[in-house]
Amino acid sequence: MIRPICKDMTILGQKSTPATKEDLPVLEDLLDTLRANADRCVGMAADMIGVNKRIIAFSIGPVNVPMINPVISKRNNPYETEESCLSHDGVRRTVRYDSIEVEFLDRNFKPQKQTFTGFTAQIIQHEIDHCDGIII
Repeated sequence: MIRPICKDMTILGQKSTPATKEDLPVLEDLLDTLRANADRCVGMAADMIGVNKRIIAFSIGPVNVPMINPVISKRNNPYETEESCLSHDGVRRTVRYDSIEVEFLDRNFKPQKQTFTGFTAQIIQHEIDHCDGIII
């Protein structure tokens, strides 16, 4: 189900709680909402649809990738950049890392560890910030 985008800074400023298998419908709603906003969005976190769970999804070309309970375990090569977000107006400056290693559960709740670089790494960092209650 496509959900409205949450712009409530009180909700967005809260740290998300770990997701469980019972939260899989939230993951499906997040993917539906990401697809519905594909013309203006490349990643989303569950708090952006008003759910305080540690779930993100992002686009790599035509493929949408979900991550459950993602944690960045390594960061390399910091740089400054500007980002926007569907949850607020305008563009804001932030520091990101060109290469990150992320530990997460896939949609089958199997543990994964992958390295991401470039723009994909930047998207993931932005969405994990959402999970940590950091508003960029």
